[in-house]
Amino acid sequence: MAGQPLVRLRLDLAYDGSGFSGWAAQPGRRTVQAVVEEALGRVLRVPAPPRLTVAGRTDAGVHARGQVAHADVPAQSWAPVADTAVHRMARALPPDVRIRAMTPAPAGFDARFSALCRCYSYRVCDEPAAADPVRRNETLWHPRRLDLALMNAAARACLGNHDFAAFCRRREGATTVRTLLRLDWARDGDGVAVAVVEANAFCHNMVRALVGALLAVGDGRRPPEWPGQVLAAGIRDPGVHVAPPHGLCLEDVRYPF
Repeated sequence: MAGQPLVRLRLDLAYDGSGFSGWAAQPGRRTVQAVVEEALGRVLRVPAPPRLTVAGRTDAGVHARGQVAHADVPAQSWAPVADTAVHRMARALPPDVRIRAMTPAPAGFDARFSALCRCYSYRVCDEPAAADPVRRNETLWHPRRLDLALMNAAARACLGNHDFAAFCRRREGATTVRTLLRLDWARDGDGVAVAVVEANAFCHNMVRALVGALLAVGDGRRPPEWPGQVLAAGIRDPGVHVAPPHGLCLEDVRYPF
């Protein structure tokens, strides 16, 4: 692709994370990135698969309905397939990944750095008799009844701009300061407890650690003040159990254009 005019494509995609070792390509493992890059290379008929940059890397088992990525591809390879690219990708991809849209990106667009915020959901069923086996790969089954009012009260202490080191797995040289815009729980029409979590960005394990702390409040193992105290302490608390990945879904990534 060296020397050829390039076009930056925005890809909107969804996937069931159950069969993947996360987003990021890893040798010897099935990942979303590797599967989509390989399919994109086949559709565009380029010698090497284009490299994808993603809005937010998801861990093994985490799902997405609103993931966004970009790739720089040769303009001459894109032009012949532009009108049929989504359908071609559907044929090239396995059934647990789908491209919702694939279009030239606006000038200056970067799937990661242009994002204003990311929004996740987390599903928990706390009534064993109501647990839906069909949705077992996207819903955590929790053995104790949850008090969502207590969980929402506890969540309010975490809103705003904070150092979330107590709820993140540290990475060398990376900041753990984030702005948490929304964290609340409600029951859907089936009685499943669903958290909506929105921030400018998330550090590794942040959403699942927050969910784990709030579950401990909701079932009475911890008082509502505890998550705020953990946050203020600024260090990982062994009492915070990271919630399993399969209940988590990236729902949306928002951009200024």
